[in-house]
Amino acid sequence: MIVWINGAFGSGKTTLTEELRGRWPQALVHDPEMVGFVLREIVEVPTGDFQDLRLWRRQVAELAVGLVEEYRRPVLVPMTLVHPGYVAEIFGRVRDAGIELHHFFLRVSREVLEQRIDGRTHAPGDPVREERVRRWCKDRIAPCLAAADALPPDTVFLDGESPSWELADQVLARIGAGAAG
Repeated sequence: MIVWINGAFGSGKTTLTEELRGRWPQALVHDPEMVGFVLREIVEVPTGDFQDLRLWRRQVAELAVGLVEEYRRPVLVPMTLVHPGYVAEIFGRVRDAGIELHHFFLRVSREVLEQRIDGRTHAPGDPVREERVRRWCKDRIAPCLAAADALPPDTVFLDGESPSWELADQVLARIGAGAAG
């Protein structure tokens, strides 16, 4: 199975994934940002957002499917994905492969998201890049929050302001009690 952890930047996707990984050691973690970073080294990203690259979307889906098929282990995917067409494309490829997909979205208030983004270090030693990354993340808060209403109907919404251990309990309960252990 694939467990996609979605939400705005700063919603706690990585923290929840780390909590899940600690309690579900057989799960693999697939971070689609790594695919984007590799593509950025190879090709130009005209919009600045690697999700706009069709190849990124295809590779993200294929790698997730491949990890499940090759290693027969569950895969955790922490990634903001809110463009309805991109969600349909990636999730459709996963489901077409016959793989169970659980989609969770972490709801967090704008104020808390901004605090979390400001509390992180994104580019140590590079204040210009640091501010650029913070601005980029903050500029995407409104679209992420608005897009939550257009996500697939089987999306499970979680309170991203809850402690990560509590969120992990909810995720593990939803995907089946036998998942962790």
